[in-house]
Amino acid sequence: MTAIERLQGKLTAGEGYLVITPVNRRYLTGFPSSLGYLLIGKEEAVLFLDGRYFEAGSKAVPASIQVEQTRKLSEQLAAAAGRMKIQKVYTETEISIRELEGLRRLLPNLQVEAREGLTAALESIRSVKSAGEADCIRRAQRIAEAALEEVLGLIQPGVTEAQIALELDYRMRKKGAEDTAFDTIAVAGPKSALPHGVPGDVQVQKGDFIVMDFGAVYGGYRSDMTRTVAVGYATDEMKKVYETVLAAQAAALEVLRPGLPCAEGDRAAREVIEKAGYGEYFNHSTGHGVGLEIHEYPNLTSRSEAVLEAGQIVTVEPGIYLPGRFGVRIEDMVWLTPGGCENLTAAPKALTIL
Repeated sequence: MTAIERLQGKLTAGEGYLVITPVNRRYLTGFPSSLGYLLIGKEEAVLFLDGRYFEAGSKAVPASIQVEQTRKLSEQLAAAAGRMKIQKVYTETEISIRELEGLRRLLPNLQVEAREGLTAALESIRSVKSAGEADCIRRAQRIAEAALEEVLGLIQPGVTEAQIALELDYRMRKKGAEDTAFDTIAVAGPKSALPHGVPGDVQVQKGDFIVMDFGAVYGGYRSDMTRTVAVGYATDEMKKVYETVLAAQAAALEVLRPGLPCAEGDRAAREVIEKAGYGEYFNHSTGHGVGLEIHEYPNLTSRSEAVLEAGQIVTVEPGIYLPGRFGVRIEDMVWLTPGGCENLTAAPKALTIL
């Protein structure tokens, strides 16, 4: 059953969905475009594309989805809704108030609402990856790992954080990445204690930890990994913190499986860090879903009420951050399988001292 068919099964008589966000529209149709309107009724679906995308979209979109070139969009949407006997249209809650009001002007004779149920359904459906989606993420991850292997050889005292980040980005693109998955993080020394620190002109020094959080895009899908390395040497305390984070990640990886509450996956990692006396210095969730977007459903957090499902891909990224001193984060991605999980990240995790 396709994702559109699953959405159609949630509709009752007189209802329809109008999907306008690029990421959801791409997921449902397989075709990327910056603008478009996907109207879904109980029995059919129509994708409206302007002249920039119509020809390519007509060839790429599955035959089960009609494709129309937009000329007088309001009239075309109204005609399609009438044909599908739609009186009430639900759209995504991610859109802005301005966008919602724009849709209401496009469809003045229909009731148009942003519906959390549609957003939640799309998040849930998108979270379960097919083998093809997982392969795209795996290939993106291999690109990122190959870039890291090269960049490690360039890191030495005097190199700046910004130079490390730029080299990672350049080498991922050179090796086939369509884009970077997000703004690359490369922070050194005291800045490594900032979970989302921004690379700057700080120069690497001996005795620094460097936290590198980055990913590639392949086939539209994103990878996400973090590695922490030391330059020159690591103190006993640095080694202790590193091994604690590594043990916390291993504890979470050990328990992750379909049917496990996300909160328990978070707890497995957090308990290791708390027992080591660093609980207050682990100040973010243990992980999140990854796919067409870098942060997707579900989240491995203590507040989550979600339960893991086979096919989901989530990160496992515990960390310890000692303010003004140093930080450590280690992040892998795993694909939930019927019997547990497959780690999609192959980069070594033993402490590396450059």
